[in-house]
Amino acid sequence: MDHDVKDLTLADQGKLKIEWAEQSMPVLRLIKQRFAKQQPLKGVRITACLHVTTETANLAKTLKAGGAIVRLCASNPLSTQDDVAASLVQHEGIQTFAIKGEDNRTYYEHIEAAIEHKPQVTMDDGADVVSALHSSHKALLKHVLGGTEETTTGVIRLRSMAAKKVLKFPVISVNDADTKHLFDNRYGTGQSTLDGIIRGTNRLVCGTTVVVAGYGWCGRGVAMRAKGLGADVIVTEIDPVKAIEAVMDGFRVMPMEDAVVVGDFFITVTGNLKVIRGAHFAAMKDGAIVSNSGHFNVEIDIPALEKLAKTKRMVRPGVEEYKLHNGRRVSLLGEGRLVNLALAEGHPSSVMDMSFANQALAAEYIYTNYKKLEKKVYPVPVAIDKEIARLKLAGMGMKIDKLTKEQDKYLASWEMGT
Repeated sequence: MDHDVKDLTLADQGKLKIEWAEQSMPVLRLIKQRFAKQQPLKGVRITACLHVTTETANLAKTLKAGGAIVRLCASNPLSTQDDVAASLVQHEGIQTFAIKGEDNRTYYEHIEAAIEHKPQVTMDDGADVVSALHSSHKALLKHVLGGTEETTTGVIRLRSMAAKKVLKFPVISVNDADTKHLFDNRYGTGQSTLDGIIRGTNRLVCGTTVVVAGYGWCGRGVAMRAKGLGADVIVTEIDPVKAIEAVMDGFRVMPMEDAVVVGDFFITVTGNLKVIRGAHFAAMKDGAIVSNSGHFNVEIDIPALEKLAKTKRMVRPGVEEYKLHNGRRVSLLGEGRLVNLALAEGHPSSVMDMSFANQALAAEYIYTNYKKLEKKVYPVPVAIDKEIARLKLAGMGMKIDKLTKEQDKYLASWEMGT
């Protein structure tokens, strides 16, 4: 099949949304203009497994403008915007395999369809394409020159593969770029996570207790936004340094077993599994609302919740209420998947502008330099990171100082002293 989307009649609606997003993506627009002229990816087969949103659509259009042959599939069963997927097929001629709410079998069939064209460059958000190529489609590995990875969870998987010497091609960790994780993870996840929770529940956040599991860049952003909405924020952590940082940022820090007794909203952003477990659910107060903004839904032990439940019902779209044997109710949002995409529209386009600029330039870098690279995980080159920041500032109408010759000499010298 050359595509699999929900409904092609949604294409015009999706096109308008893609154009609206592009207005807030000046960096990607500039890259697209250069790509169209220079064709740095001409004929390169790219498989992208990303959240199929308006922002991703603009990345796909940029890659195509650079000459790439793009196939796109979803990196999460609930993150696809069906009108966007339809528009990519109908208006852009980009082979897209993504349907919001697709079952597990369809999800992996879509990944297989996206790698059928023997990709030379992979583009992942969670390393599912890399995993498929290294497990069930090893014959295709000989075609792959390199890849890029968007998110923390995927980078963890890839670094594990590299450490065990099983990674068969170089990968650039887009997630490690300063212009990605300092902004996308913190400000994007922070705003979009609370957006998803509020859209899904229509509950007032101020005056409640919000428990944030994990204080990485995503957790920092979620905690900051919850505090800004008037919540009493508790942070749970396993890293003592991050825990101290959370305390000094003004948050209470405690183990999850203590937090579950007082929390109203729970948000996991750790990248690990079973962060909220059976004993935690059993101790929650009546009406607790549980959600996840980490990449995979394993952060919440859903099977344990199912065992504790006497009944289950869908009380609102994307909101499942479990009535436990102890009589208390616990509501799970978006099947425990990324709440910002399951119940909202994901990160705002202005912050994804930098993340996807990194993806586009990292793909170009991989294709240009793959012969020099080893089979390991690389950071985004500093020069690319700085250029994206410079372009973003320019797009925002901001200017910064430049070093004088004397200052430049002083910073590079030991002779000048103090």
